[in-house]
Amino acid sequence: MEPRLIAFLERAESLMTRLEPLLPAPRPTIDWEHSLAARWQRDSRGGFLLPLDVSLDMRLSDLLGIDRQRQQLGGNTQQFLDGMPANHALLWGSRGTGKSSLVRALLAEHAKAGLRLIEIERDHLADLPRVVEQLAKLPQRFVLFCDDLSFEAGEGDYRVLKSVLDGSLEQAPDNVLLYATSNRRHLVPEKQADNDKWQNVDGEIHPSEAVEDKIALSDRFGLWLSFYPFTQEHFLDVVEHWVGVLAKKAGLSWQRDDELEKQAVRWATSRGNRNGRCAYQFARYWVGLKLLEQHP
Repeated sequence: MEPRLIAFLERAESLMTRLEPLLPAPRPTIDWEHSLAARWQRDSRGGFLLPLDVSLDMRLSDLLGIDRQRQQLGGNTQQFLDGMPANHALLWGSRGTGKSSLVRALLAEHAKAGLRLIEIERDHLADLPRVVEQLAKLPQRFVLFCDDLSFEAGEGDYRVLKSVLDGSLEQAPDNVLLYATSNRRHLVPEKQADNDKWQNVDGEIHPSEAVEDKIALSDRFGLWLSFYPFTQEHFLDVVEHWVGVLAKKAGLSWQRDDELEKQAVRWATSRGNRNGRCAYQFARYWVGLKLLEQHP
């Protein structure tokens, strides 16, 4: 081989070595027969669906005290899977009460029937038309899942979501549905000023219309499900459930007694809340502590 050709190839290889880190990573191809979930990722070329490895260990039977919400969202999801009319759903209420867990448990329940889950962040909701376009002709049924959806005062992004819900998703193929969770029912903060001095709020000539504009976003969701703080008895029942599940996996014998309940209540009090997440965290702490006592 000629020396000039060798030098050229060496320079080309050196150049490619320097350029390669700057090139976008190849986009993954998703096999929806085996992939159950994905997340929408933004990149320099717009965005793509990144397949996720998901655990299906959360079952509907693990969600105690939310029977009505479980039944309603489960029925809506079954309608969707059967090709019947179904509604976009907004799950709102206190943190840690099972909103996100319910959506993921429905995936575990219906994955064999073709249900798939796609996570999309609030800041990426303007990309929904692109996502829907990629799903339109697929045989599976897709729930687009936006967790912790809310908008701060002064943000105009909520109008983008309104237009998307009214536009691309209302006219989307029947294999796409949107489920969102939020701590707020109306998604956009409502101020006392919206009521006080209503004749001229922040220079608004028609303040009532500005208030209606904020509330109207939630109206785009046909199904509203409310989640409330746990009572102490509800909290202790959830603690009992998760201690039972974790203790069984660990081969640990146990029983619910006053001491366990007192520890659980103190745990919740120290964190300032009683909810399913807190109950699960206490169960992990308690079972781990008992196993440590057996194996010092």
